[in-house]
Amino acid sequence: MKLGWDTVGLDLAEPLRISRSVMSRRDAVQVVIEHGGLRGRGEAVSSDYLGLPTARILRHLAAVRAATERFPDPETAWAETGSGHPAWDGLPPGVLAAIEAALLDLVGKRAGEPAHRLLGTPTAPAAATARTIGITTPVPAAAQAARLAMSGFTVLKVKAGSPDPAEDLARVEAVRTGAPGAALLLDPNGAWTERQALDLLPRFAGLGVGAVEQPLAPGRPDALARVAKESPIPVIADEDAVSYEDAARLAGLVHGVNVKLAKCGGVRAALRIHEALRGSGTDLMLGCLTASSLGIAPAVHLADRARWVDLDGHLLLADDPWTGIGGADGTVRAANRAGLGVRPARAEGER
Repeated sequence: MKLGWDTVGLDLAEPLRISRSVMSRRDAVQVVIEHGGLRGRGEAVSSDYLGLPTARILRHLAAVRAATERFPDPETAWAETGSGHPAWDGLPPGVLAAIEAALLDLVGKRAGEPAHRLLGTPTAPAAATARTIGITTPVPAAAQAARLAMSGFTVLKVKAGSPDPAEDLARVEAVRTGAPGAALLLDPNGAWTERQALDLLPRFAGLGVGAVEQPLAPGRPDALARVAKESPIPVIADEDAVSYEDAARLAGLVHGVNVKLAKCGGVRAALRIHEALRGSGTDLMLGCLTASSLGIAPAVHLADRARWVDLDGHLLLADDPWTGIGGADGTVRAANRAGLGVRPARAEGER
């Protein structure tokens, strides 16, 4: 097997403001594994919050290249991604997830099977995805909500965490006005104190919000559990649920765990988390970073396992270099093509 990579810039259609930052661009490192004339691809995106700048991604790929090429075939390498093999030891989760995705894509192409079948789901998953509305003023928030609802979106996620909570309440009310039939999720990205969360969540529930992600700053899962116990709406852990161990500790204490493949280390880790949550009363949410369709595709093949699906990262881009998972009408769909099922948006003859 031969491991290679390319780096491209992903520009957002418009800057996305959340409580801790504003993002307008990020790098995507496309991982390519070639064997027997076929190529498997995955994607790792840079993330300051996760401590994964582009240079670090590239260093880890260079360090693991020789070990990857010693595997006799993609099937063996894929089987070892979930077993703690020394080749993958010490890789950041986002890099491991990208390599694992490339192997899954390649194994699927060699078998002539789509990824979801290799992962145990015979029928291609399709799910309504949330679409994010960033921190903005009420008028543009209402207009964006109305446009998205007309396009087919039935779930909208509203970012919160403004210095003045009244601004967040006004934004949610505007989104509700613009899209009265949409289910609403709220995401303060850890901006509130415990007291603020307990005071504000009933007010957001009154505006029709159906669930909230990570209302508190990460690092106090006990406080998050207390808020979840008192909250009138489901509380989903995100920044407090990075790894399998984090998710397992939160099982039964919060209503949901937001699993992002770049946080946990890929589809195998996500499946382990799903199994750990089974029967605990804590449901799975599938989330993502802003990425191309290539980067989002592995999670789409798991969408049947989630109560909440938030796989809109590719929809925030000005120009997605890949295609194959849909989403512009509010529904993401795993392709029935072999592997991950994505294709370059402007190229033919992809192997």
